[in-house]
Amino acid sequence: MAHQSALIAEDIEAYLEAHQNKSLLRFITCGSVDDGKSTLIGRLLYDSKMIFEDQMAALEADSKRVGTQGGAIDFALLVDGLAAEREQGITIDVAYRFFSTDKRKFIVADTPGHEQYTRNMVTGASTADAAVILIDARKGVLTQTRRHSYLVSLLGIRNVVLAVNKMDLVGWDQATFDAIVADYRAFAEKIGLSVFTPIPISGLGGDNIAVRSEHTPWFDGPILMDWLESVEVEDSLQAQPFRMPVQWVNRPNLDFRGFSGQLASGVVKPGDRVKVLPSGRESRVARIVTLPGDLDRAVAGQSVTITLADEVDVSRGDVLVAADSPSAVAGQFEATLVWMDDEPLPPGRSYLLKIGARLVGASVTEIKHRVNVNTLEHTAAKRLELNEIAHVNISLDQAIPFEAYADNRDLGGFILIDRISNRTVGAGLLNFALRRADNIHWQHTDVSKASRAALKSQRGRVIWLTGLSGAGKSTIANLVEKRLHALGRHTYLLDGDNVRHGLNKDLGFTEEDRVENIRRVAEVAKLMVDAGLIVLTAFISPFRAERQLAREILNEGEFVEVFVDTPLAVAESRDVKGLYKKARSGQLKNFTGIDSPYEAPEAAELVIDTTKVDPVAAAEQIVAWLEGDEISYEI
Repeated sequence: MAHQSALIAEDIEAYLEAHQNKSLLRFITCGSVDDGKSTLIGRLLYDSKMIFEDQMAALEADSKRVGTQGGAIDFALLVDGLAAEREQGITIDVAYRFFSTDKRKFIVADTPGHEQYTRNMVTGASTADAAVILIDARKGVLTQTRRHSYLVSLLGIRNVVLAVNKMDLVGWDQATFDAIVADYRAFAEKIGLSVFTPIPISGLGGDNIAVRSEHTPWFDGPILMDWLESVEVEDSLQAQPFRMPVQWVNRPNLDFRGFSGQLASGVVKPGDRVKVLPSGRESRVARIVTLPGDLDRAVAGQSVTITLADEVDVSRGDVLVAADSPSAVAGQFEATLVWMDDEPLPPGRSYLLKIGARLVGASVTEIKHRVNVNTLEHTAAKRLELNEIAHVNISLDQAIPFEAYADNRDLGGFILIDRISNRTVGAGLLNFALRRADNIHWQHTDVSKASRAALKSQRGRVIWLTGLSGAGKSTIANLVEKRLHALGRHTYLLDGDNVRHGLNKDLGFTEEDRVENIRRVAEVAKLMVDAGLIVLTAFISPFRAERQLAREILNEGEFVEVFVDTPLAVAESRDVKGLYKKARSGQLKNFTGIDSPYEAPEAAELVIDTTKVDPVAAAEQIVAWLEGDEISYEI
């Protein structure tokens, strides 16, 4: 590896000290497919002398074997490390690379150009300070150029280079370069990227990357490396009020209790008054602890442990803020959401929302509009498909401290996680809290759930029967209620067909409407449990996520899932209502088991195999389980 600095050989300690004090720039390369992003990064690594001799030898061998440059060095292979990437000649995953020059350190993320990997691009851009947007000079501004530029603007990146690549393939024609810049500027101004730096380059040849090209005497702007070394990353976070999300409660022994995290903004000193959100408790900073020793002050970007003067309850996910200028706390938001999952987003489905170290339940209550990234047109949508972007309303199951993403990435950026599979399904930005949340408050009532249940000498429960149409859920639920009624229990039966005559008569059978159907039933069942009733529900409820939601909005032990297990062939042979026949003939769409899936429970409290027991025996099995689980109070 060639020395990038003479100090490495002359005075290693001086070099290390100088290296430690260099500023760090995080940037991404993005754009459409085959615009040369990986090649550009490989060239940057090569020109900054960050390639070891053995790496160079491997690169030369790989270039001859799988390269795309006819045996010449293929710099893209330095970044595209996955076998699939090399086979297809495309970038699939985000690749991070470190390099440095005498002036600055860099972490660059190479992000995929294909639309199907937009989620990977968002991941790479989420921590970037700058973006290099590549355009193939032969193709001009393409759909993915616009998509990635929109996302760059959306994620708050304001330092942007427009690198018009492969200029050698258009004869270094200035008119071509100027036309592309003009076309891009017209779009960029619409999305808030009115300031950007255009540079004509050749990633393969290295023109205008680390050395000014003799082929562009008509270009007098900065070359790419000079721009990367000199661009000023606005550090406005220190000027903002103090914010520190708590990552860890540090308790090494009985005599020490500190709260560890990275300052998201502001400055903090011992003696400062701070507030813990969302609880609102106040205290004073006693110490700022780090491994080398205590600090007199800490600033945005530093990771520290803070101790407080008072015994205040602080947990992971809480946020320490300046007492005189605290963050807002809310539970309902308008947000911008990028959907990242192959399964569409149906409004109303419950997910986990992770913001900083805090994990809360969340659902998208409304898709306000979808954004067409080509035209910037706002269009109506009932669901979001993979890689679509929309403005949505989100409701959380608890209030959280937050900042608008435009003001603070750490307190305004979030991801959505599927409750069942733990997949990350979406990434979003909080824009503002909904005012409606300020007008809704819990009203205290003196009669409690326990008092209502004790009056009935029973524990409130939801007995949730789920299974295919024709499995016998309604029949079994009816028999269970009759038996419980005979035992003196106070019950109510919510049947799938019956609630659609009133409460849910406005809902159809699309996936979105089915999600909403179960959400409403779960909320009604929760109110009935609060009244002390034993509630029986008989619904197909085909999706695990909605059944999990119903379980989670109740207290531990109040939700009893009963899987009425009937094979599809058996259920279809019964077909009491003729629904399977209609579904098979195409008259009935989205019918569970035919053209819509049923997700069987994985850990139901009870499984009733209707091929082995009749409805009466099934009902007795449920009642026996409940009696054994002590559904009554001692009078």
